[in-house]
Amino acid sequence: MAKDLVKQALREIEKNGKKSSARNDLQRILDIAGGLHGNQARAKAIFACFENNFWREFDLPPHLPGTQLIVNRRFHLKPLAALLGAQPRLCVALVDRQRARLFELRLDELKERDSLFRALPRRGRSDGFAGYDAGHSERHVADEAMHHYKNVAARLKDEFEKAVWEKLIVGCHESNWPEFENHLHPYVRQRLLGHFPADVTTITNDQIRENAGRILQQKLDERRQTLMKEAIDQAKSNSRGVTGVRRVLRSLELGEVQTLFMGETFHARAVECANCGHLDSHMIPHCPVCGQATRELEDVSDAIIPAAIRRDVELFYIKDDPEFDRVGNIAALLRFRADQSRGDVIPPQRQFSSSYHLHFASDIDKLSSCLGRQNLVPVAP
Repeated sequence: MAKDLVKQALREIEKNGKKSSARNDLQRILDIAGGLHGNQARAKAIFACFENNFWREFDLPPHLPGTQLIVNRRFHLKPLAALLGAQPRLCVALVDRQRARLFELRLDELKERDSLFRALPRRGRSDGFAGYDAGHSERHVADEAMHHYKNVAARLKDEFEKAVWEKLIVGCHESNWPEFENHLHPYVRQRLLGHFPADVTTITNDQIRENAGRILQQKLDERRQTLMKEAIDQAKSNSRGVTGVRRVLRSLELGEVQTLFMGETFHARAVECANCGHLDSHMIPHCPVCGQATRELEDVSDAIIPAAIRRDVELFYIKDDPEFDRVGNIAALLRFRADQSRGDVIPPQRQFSSSYHLHFASDIDKLSSCLGRQNLVPVAP
């Protein structure tokens, strides 16, 4: 399938007499596609621009809707951004009374990065007079387990403060959970998504991935629905929410957007100023900000997503929601409303153009850092 798309694109380039640089990229992609036989466990995304010596490859979970090939003036980030969504840096901690294993989980990729161990004291052969030795031994074991839980909780707090992770999921025996939870710092407990039953020594990576993924997806779905409804309600009251492509574009340029919502099928035409980067849902030939010529965008989401990435805007995709469809399939929850603030409002062109002219590679590099693994393949000069 991928090879067929590349071959078709090569034929189109030959037919239309387009630049040879695109042929170089496509030929390289064709060579890679030829080596993907039987590799159904992963998907691959490639971003290439031969003229700018730019090439990025990403190995991804096989959750993309299908094989696509886009030859255009800008990178098509929508499929990758949809996969990434609002997923946090996730720590999965497996804990029992003497062991702890710390994992990083990102887009189905599970990596064990640390472990802790505290040996519990052995019991003697005799319970001693009136069971005194047995009782003393049990108290000693419980005390050692408590210190172990405290050490694990302290490690998690330290890692959170160092921004190693953003959200936490714990796996442990149900009988151990109340005891361990009591030692978690309030900051850590606020970032806890949930816990699942697990034996530290016997659980498999697939079981960890399945249980943690289920909890994460449930929390993401809940957060998506809660924030989406809040954005729509805030928009209805003319407060911290906007709906429809025109209002969302304006809020994005003003730096107001905190969380962006787009329907999976969202598609809208717009124009973009080649000079200052202003985006407008009206199909006008000249920019209302600087007066320069505009160019047509077949799908404005190709411009919205890079702008959202640059501004660290939280991004959610909405699927099959009638209420969301009725408001235009796009909405945003705002940090503030510039038109309702008491201070002077900075004109849109001054707020947006400073970041617009960043090299396009920064969008991919930013996305790559979010994915947590960057594979830069330099193009030979």
